[in-house]
Amino acid sequence: MQFKIISDIENPLFGRREIEGEIKGEITPSRADVAKLLSEKFSVPVENIKIRTILGKFGLKIFVINANIYSSKEDKDKIEIKKKKDAEAEKPKEQSVEQVEEKEEAPKEESAEQDKQEEVKEEEK
Repeated sequence: MQFKIISDIENPLFGRREIEGEIKGEITPSRADVAKLLSEKFSVPVENIKIRTILGKFGLKIFVINANIYSSKEDKDKIEIKKKKDAEAEKPKEQSVEQVEEKEEAPKEESAEQDKQEEVKEEEK
């Protein structure tokens, strides 16, 4: 794959570089491939790169790439909107903690209900 930079704009308000470039290749590059290529080209970690678009030109083997390169992962997380699948990927980790807490509370609730039932039976006698 050949990479050519069309524009490189520094945006200090958001703490990022906005990159537009062209990639020549036989097939449409994946987002992971583009992120790896940009990280090598600009010497930044892959976590700091957000690929906005990968557009193919009809009939040509040229793909236009729009990406944002942030100064840190925290800046990226603050500014960029997470896709639904990214949010869901993080969500099970959070749910697992909640599920553990619910499981710990559940036996206590069951034992409390059993105690109440035993008290009712004793009162009936």
